[in-house]
Amino acid sequence: MTRKRENETAGVKKGKVMALFPIMYLSGGTCVTLIMIGASTMKIFFQMVFGEPCPLSPIEWYLVFTCTAILLAQLPNLNSIAGVSLIGAVTAVGYCALIFILSVVKGRLAHVSYEPPRGQSDTTMVFRAWNALGIIAFAFRGHNLVLEIQGTMPSDAKQPSRLAMWRGVMFAYLVIALCLFPLAIGGYWAYGNLIPTNGGMLGALHKYHEHDTSKFLIALTSLLVVINSLTSFQIYAMPVFDNLEFKYTSKKNRPCPRWLRIAFRGLFGCLAFFIAVTLPFLPSLAGLIGGVALPITLAYPCLMWIQIKKPQKRSTNWYLNWTLGIIGMILSLLVVIGAIWGIVEQGIEIHFFSPQ
Repeated sequence: MTRKRENETAGVKKGKVMALFPIMYLSGGTCVTLIMIGASTMKIFFQMVFGEPCPLSPIEWYLVFTCTAILLAQLPNLNSIAGVSLIGAVTAVGYCALIFILSVVKGRLAHVSYEPPRGQSDTTMVFRAWNALGIIAFAFRGHNLVLEIQGTMPSDAKQPSRLAMWRGVMFAYLVIALCLFPLAIGGYWAYGNLIPTNGGMLGALHKYHEHDTSKFLIALTSLLVVINSLTSFQIYAMPVFDNLEFKYTSKKNRPCPRWLRIAFRGLFGCLAFFIAVTLPFLPSLAGLIGGVALPITLAYPCLMWIQIKKPQKRSTNWYLNWTLGIIGMILSLLVVIGAIWGIVEQGIEIHFFSPQ
C-alpha cells in the first residue's frame, strides 16, 4: 500500500504527516463538496420532475443525499468498487456532454461580457491566475487516489503495476480533460460573467434556460450529476474507510467486523454532513483545497523516487528529480498563496449553518 512505501522512504512519522494528512484532507473535503453538489442537484431534479416548489430545506436535502451515500458505501475496499467507478465515469461523461451541448446550442446570453473586473492591479491578476490553477487542480482531484489504487494492483518483476497504472492514469486524465476543458470553454463562451456564483454550469443552465429547454433534458442532466456524486462519494471516501479499518486491524490483529465497518461509514457520513451544513461556503475554497494537496502529484513522486532508487548524487536523474520536486513544491505554495490572496482580496460570503 501507499502508506508502507512512504513510511519506508520518509520514516513512519514523516510518512504519515506527508502523505496521510493531505490524502485524508482532500478525500474529506471532496466528500463534503459532493454532498453540497449532490443535494442541490437533487433539488433541481425534484423541481424538474414534479414541477412544483421543493418541500425540503437545503439541510434536509443534504441529509437525504448523505444517507443515500452512506447506504451505498458498504463495499469493503477499492478492489470492490470498480463497477461503481465505471458508473461514475459514464455519468460524468454524460452530464458534461449534455451541459456543453445544451449551453452551446442555446447560444450566448444577451449582455454577456468576457472582460476581467476593472480596477485590478497586475499583482491581483497574477494571484487570481494562481488561484485558478488551484481550482483546476481540485477539478483533477483524483491524484490523491492514484497511489492508493496502485497499491491494490498485482505486481511482479515481469509485469510491474506501475506500467498498467501509468496507462490507466493517462487514459483517465485524457477523458477528464476532454470533458472539463470543452465544458469550461463552452460555458465561458455562453455565460461569461453571468455564470452563477453557486451552482456552476448546471446552475446556469437551470437559471437561464429552464423555460426554453426540455425539462426532460435538464432533469436527465441533474440525475446524471446526482448519480455521479453518489458514486464519487464512494470512491473518495474509501481511503478514509481503509485507514480507519487499517488502524483497527493493526491494533486488534484481526479483521474488521461488518458492524464496525458500517459504524465507520456512518460516523464519517455524519461528520461530512456536519461540515457541509456548518461550512456551506466550502466550495469557495476550492483553490485552497486543491493547492494544499497538490504536492502529492507534483513533488512527492520525485522525492520518493530519490529515496527509493538512491541515484548517484549530482547525476542527471538526481538533479532532474530534485528540480522537479522543488518546482512542484514552489508551484503548490504559489497556488496556496494565490487562493489566500483571492479570499482576502475578494472576500467570501460566510454563512455558518445556513446552506443556500
